Amino acid sequence: MRHPIVPALRIASRAFVAIVGGYVAAALYAATMARWLPMPRTEAVMTGMLASFAIYAGVAIMAFAVGSATRAWIWLAAGCLPPALALCLSTHGVFA
Repeated sequence: MRHPIVPALRIASRAFVAIVGGYVAAALYAATMARWLPMPRTEAVMTGMLASFAIYAGVAIMAFAVGSATRAWIWLAAGCLPPALALCLSTHGVFA
């Protein structure tokens, strides 16, 4: 027998991915672009901020478009790993 709260938890999980995960992904990409784009710093920050709106919307769409909440979490983790790694390496002096 399936518990009636399970579908609600799945939707809540997708909403969490869309809202919080989208914010985290957008912030990571904005910070990474501000640090890595080969242009003056102010233009790189503006470019990163503008791109973050599209990234946030894309994560929100992805959270409800994939087949399951687990896939949404996996796609979010896979999408956030490269900018997080690049930002971590650049802030610790590996690449600067």
